[in-house]
Amino acid sequence: MTHFIGRRLLHAIPTLVLISMVVFAILALAPGDPLAGFAANPDIPPEVRMNIRHQLGLDDPVYVRYVKWATSFVEGNWGYSFQSHVPADQLIGQRLPTDLAVVGSSYVIAVLFAIPIGVLSAVKQYSIFDQVATTLAFIGFSLPTFFTGILFIIVFSVKLHWLPFIYNTTVTDPVQILKQSVMPVVVLALFTSATLMRFVRSSMLDNVQQDYVRTALAKGLRSGKVIVRHVLRNGLIPVVTLLALGLPAVFTGAVITEQIFRVPGIGSLLITAIQNSDTPVVMCITFVYAILVVVFNIIADVLYGLLDPRIRYG
Repeated sequence: MTHFIGRRLLHAIPTLVLISMVVFAILALAPGDPLAGFAANPDIPPEVRMNIRHQLGLDDPVYVRYVKWATSFVEGNWGYSFQSHVPADQLIGQRLPTDLAVVGSSYVIAVLFAIPIGVLSAVKQYSIFDQVATTLAFIGFSLPTFFTGILFIIVFSVKLHWLPFIYNTTVTDPVQILKQSVMPVVVLALFTSATLMRFVRSSMLDNVQQDYVRTALAKGLRSGKVIVRHVLRNGLIPVVTLLALGLPAVFTGAVITEQIFRVPGIGSLLITAIQNSDTPVVMCITFVYAILVVVFNIIADVLYGLLDPRIRYG
């Protein structure tokens, strides 16, 4: 197992390097100037603007800037924002608790609902419960989050005046914090749970008709015990991959939903950084996301062996 994890980490290094090079090149070639605000200010002389550009290293060739960024990142220096002059990791750390509260709670809720509903839907195939759950799941992942979010705002904020539609971090009242979190959490949970439920149902159906299930039932084991201890364990193997790919979003935010409800998370920080050509912040967020995807995929591979003893790592 240790050798397997070590090999996967070694294989991940060139992948991460390639990702960082591609993202850095895209940002370097993209239109926009991080010092556009200075250029529009007539009070700042051109020589001052050139001096600032030189201090930030913006007049260096792209490959020189990339080497400087990569070296600093490895050393633990994730760069400073061109706009706020605050370390990029500090900006992420300021918004991470909000993402964990909103996106994290929505993911937990989605998993808690999707797995039991998916299992019951597969066990009771073609029943009324299965048809209702399948229909709702189709609706859930067919509607984009921006549509569901706007619909919720119109119904629960504009028409009924039940919930605030703007997330306010200055609120200290627990009731108000809960009320302003309801809509973004529910919007994200609906989409995620619908997707997970369909995967769980499909995976369970692939396993519930296997020979080992019929053999276990023929031996007199209770159907509930067979489903929970045997079918569910094998059925979760492909679902683990989907869960692993979704977990990095908990730490990097939900871009669209955060923009709709004005949630000050990492997703909204990424959009603002892209609009301002704030390369250090964009690179920091995207590269941390890439690292998390690689790490959680390795964790998923390890979990495969725990769920299915037949899987062996050489």
